[in-house]
Amino acid sequence: MKNDLLDIIACPVCKGPLDLQADEVAPSGAADAGEVLTGTLTCAPCGERYPIADGIPNLLPPELRDAEIAAGR
Repeated sequence: MKNDLLDIIACPVCKGPLDLQADEVAPSGAADAGEVLTGTLTCAPCGERYPIADGIPNLLPPELRDAEIAAGR
């Protein structure tokens, strides 16, 4: 996930701004250097958390994300 994405995305639950916590960032020299590979987006107003895996933020609302996990996707 590119850091610039934070300027255009919002919490799908309350539309609040999201804060980024990067756990793994692509190393310099890689094609995607500086991009967040794993981490979490957190909404300060409502406290909802959204995972980032393989550079892709999962911005599904909690009930849809839970249903997706239950379905084994």
